[in-house]
Formats: sequence, structure tokens, C-alpha cells
Amino acid sequence: MDLATVLGIVISFGLVLSAIMMGGSLLIFISIPSLLIVLGGTIGATLVNYPLKRVVSVMSVFKKTLFATELSQQETIDQFKDYADRARREGILSLEPVINSIDDPYLKKGLQLTVDGLEPQAIQEILESEIANTEARHSDGQDILKSFGEYAPALGMIGTVIGLVQMLQTMNDPSSIGPAMAVALITTFYGACLANLVFIPMAGKLKSRSNAEIRIKEMQLEGVLSISRGENPRIIQEKLSCFQPIGDREEAA
Repeated sequence: MDLATVLGIVISFGLVLSAIMMGGSLLIFISIPSLLIVLGGTIGATLVNYPLKRVVSVMSVFKKTLFATELSQQETIDQFKDYADRARREGILSLEPVINSIDDPYLKKGLQLTVDGLEPQAIQEILESEIANTEARHSDGQDILKSFGEYAPALGMIGTVIGLVQMLQTMNDPSSIGPAMAVALITTFYGACLANLVFIPMAGKLKSRSNAEIRIKEMQLEGVLSISRGENPRIIQEKLSCFQPIGDREEAA
């Protein structure tokens, strides 16, 4: 589980709720009509904008913001140094047993293409296409969450208009002015909170995760190509270390 995401959500909502409770009862900020307008309207607008299959897949997108299994850059470097040493000592076919134990489909595919004897240029074209498709898939998830973040405040404003209209139509009944004004203001509050505390930050987290994953894949691509060319393990290690920040290189050294 990504502790930063969980802590961020807990802290942001915790502080907002604490501020509310300091000024009065939390119950006055609970409005089912407002919630229906914001959530229902946001989901409906997103369904209009995107195919149903992509909107349904947003649940897995939410999961990726909370859970992540990332391979570190240093682990990738050590991994390829081991592969290169083995290939140099025993030949490229010695990597065949190693491939069966690899869980990463991208790395597994790259090494399999190398063992199969494809030219480095062909391997590069195939793996670069995989990276491009991965970036496109990640972009889809980010776009949906960004759409949620755009629609939620807009639906909040629509709820505000609805509440104001209801209030103006019942000005002759003082007892109905309060509930109508509450719907008007709370709906805007819900839209702003969901957009700025949930949807937009989650889209940003997905972008950060995507960038990290793409960097690892680019390292793996360079490593696979270097092994296919029969380069020295030390040279491969130096090539891959160029992907690391300067501080991480110094610590590894």
C-alpha cells in the first residue's frame, strides 16, 4: 500500500472535518440531495464523455493509486548486471531458464526476443511500441480522473443554482429558505472537496507512477539491447546508472 496516498487523504479530510466540528455540528454538512447532484452528475457526465468500459475500469485506476509494486532503479541495474555476467560466461541461451522465473511481462518479452536471436533493431522497435502503448493506457486512467475533477465543481455550481432557485420560489415561506440555501452551499462544498482532495491529486499520483514505470521500462530496454549486442557487463552497468539521480549513484557506489 502507498502510505503517502493514504496519509494524504486522511490528513486532508481529517483537517477539514476537524475545522467543521470546531465551528458546529458535522451533521449540518450532510446533505443527501447535494451528494446525489455532485456524485450522480459527475458520473453521468463522465459516461457521456467516455465509453462505458473505460469508466467502469476506473475502479482499477483507484486501486493503482493506493497499491503499487515498483521495481527500484538499483534493483534493475543489479538484475541486468547478473544477466549480462551469465550471458557472457555461458552464452545467451543460458538466460532461457531465467526468463521462466521473471514475472514482469515486459522484461520477459525483451529477454525472450534476445534469446530467440532477433536483431537489436527489431527488439528495440517492438519494446518501444510496448512503452508507447503503456503510456497511452496510463493516460486514459489519468484523463478519467481529471474529468472527475473538472465535472465535480461544475456539478457543485449546478447544485448551487438549484438551491437558489428553490429558495427564491419559496421566499414567502421563511421555514424553507434555510434548507434550500443549505443545498445550494453544501453542493458547492462537496464538488470542491471531491475535486481538490480526491480526483485531481489521484490523477497526479497516477502520472507520477506512470513516469516511474516508464523510466524502469526504458532502463530495461537499454539493458536488453546491450545484452543482445554482447556488451561488457561493466559497460551495461554504467549505461543503466545514467538513468539514476546523481545522489542514488553515489549511494550505490
